[in-house]
Amino acid sequence: MTSTQTRGPVLRGARVLVTGGARGMGELYVRRAVRAGAAAVAIWDVDRDRAEALAAELDGSANARVVALAVDISDRERIAEAAAETRALIGEPDILINNAGIVRGALFWEHDPERDIELTMRVNALAPMWLTREFLPAMIADRARPKRILNIASAAGTLANPRMSVYAASKWAMIGWSDSLRLELERAGHGHVRVTTFCPSYISTGMFAGAKGPLLTPIMTPRRAVAAAWAGMVAGKPLVMRPWTVKLAAALRGVLPTTVWDLVADRVFHVYSSMDEFEGRRS
Repeated sequence: MTSTQTRGPVLRGARVLVTGGARGMGELYVRRAVRAGAAAVAIWDVDRDRAEALAAELDGSANARVVALAVDISDRERIAEAAAETRALIGEPDILINNAGIVRGALFWEHDPERDIELTMRVNALAPMWLTREFLPAMIADRARPKRILNIASAAGTLANPRMSVYAASKWAMIGWSDSLRLELERAGHGHVRVTTFCPSYISTGMFAGAKGPLLTPIMTPRRAVAAAWAGMVAGKPLVMRPWTVKLAAALRGVLPTTVWDLVADRVFHVYSSMDEFEGRRS
């Protein structure tokens, strides 16, 4: 993709909102938006100090206004409040990046119902819906410029995997909602609002510390993952899967009998043992 396409009408002068924007991939999306010519960027993150520090660093650079809001996106009422605050600070966003997520790696019966199961579903699946519902009506109404919604899902939402049952459920839900929303917008004639679903394998952000990439599936760097998601979002691609083995695994799972796929996934690709030494982010 050329720099003109990357910095063109989608990004130049746009107002961008990034959840989980204070660290990791979220921070990279924020920095890309500023470099690409966004007029304003809102950082939502539960970590107020990190979000405010990043906003202070970037505010005014490349003529972009960068603001930070402390938001626990597991709280629907707080999302509504923060949405109103965001409108007052930067206006209606043109681009939503639903990046924030959490993971709990454990056997299903080891999960705490509230702290693990409910919280994971709220953050990973429900929050993107709540947030998008807040801003989508204005995005639909404003046809003056292209609109984009980038939903960060996971390869875990395409395949079952031991020790990922709740996380996989949350990302399965996100993929189903995200791609259905894309179709609804297209069929309703709102083609200026495009939805991209990003399904990466493991990324070295610390979130999946200890996890091992399956056969032929290296742990991706955050920069490589963000570059792929960003290019897909700007181009308005429906689905971006990285690396290529994510597509291969999904295709094989679709054509092979379950018992055969289980053998292939376990003994050939080592998918089913990829979370055996999972530790996760300690901080």
